[in-house]
Amino acid sequence: MSGAAAEIVFDRVTKRYAGRTEPAVRELSLVVPAGAVCCLVGPSGAGKTTAMKMVNRLIDFDEGDILLGGVSVRSLDVTALRRGIGYVIQQVGLFPHMSVADNVGTVPRLLGWPKARVAERVDELLDLVDLPARDYRERFPSQLSGGERQRVGLARALAADPPALLMDEPFGALDPITRARLQHELLRIQHEVRKTVIFVTHDIDEAILLGDRIAILREGGVLAQYDTPEQLLAHPADDFVARFVGEDRGLKLLSLRRVDEIELAPADGVDAPRVPAATTLRDALSTMIEAGTRTLVVEDGSGRELGLVTMDTIAGLER
Repeated sequence: MSGAAAEIVFDRVTKRYAGRTEPAVRELSLVVPAGAVCCLVGPSGAGKTTAMKMVNRLIDFDEGDILLGGVSVRSLDVTALRRGIGYVIQQVGLFPHMSVADNVGTVPRLLGWPKARVAERVDELLDLVDLPARDYRERFPSQLSGGERQRVGLARALAADPPALLMDEPFGALDPITRARLQHELLRIQHEVRKTVIFVTHDIDEAILLGDRIAILREGGVLAQYDTPEQLLAHPADDFVARFVGEDRGLKLLSLRRVDEIELAPADGVDAPRVPAATTLRDALSTMIEAGTRTLVVEDGSGRELGLVTMDTIAGLER
């Protein structure tokens, strides 16, 4: 169970805990397309982590089914299932007595890979997560920063080339600067490896940045809305969803589009502050306010003028 990304299907999944009147998850149905990042968000008690842990059967469900690549997870050997799904948690969970290389190579060794293949895979992944193998493979977890340990944890989760990754608030304990850096690193890595990812977070802004799809759960594990970030922000299903995504959802929507994705006016030598083509509309608007201007010149990586973005253009965009 490795290699290509696999679709994950929740089919009316319910989980009940003894002593609780309400289920932790109630009849959850959604499809995570192969190669997509699905963020699970919601208030405390909404069953986000429970839903994620049912995929690799760290928690068993009572009703319904979960399919991984079209196969019920209940039909698979639980040890093989867990070894075949990458798992990243907030506490990382590296083995302190083992080197970085040995930590990353844990699952391939358990699967009986030859030593040379394990070593090659470890070096490949350390380079992928921007921890050059020549510098990091012999270090120990105590010699790493929090961000570096989380990168090692991600490399370990990818080691056996799993079809899916489960990530439980992996950046929640990091400082804001490191967290932002790793969020963008995850986007870069996902662009290269294209795994199916279920990512649990309490931070709607993180979900909007990382998710191809977002599932908002209510208390009691009831699905309130499952949609793309754009649809979620533009068309919240009800007041609960609207409150959860925040009153600034219009600005959040602007953060999903870049200035080179809209129609630009001719620059014609206009003297105005310049921004790169990859600037989001939200950041462009912020730059205008800070600079006291209603116009910005958009340029490509070589400094060539692509056109003008104006405050009026942004304000007039259809939501």
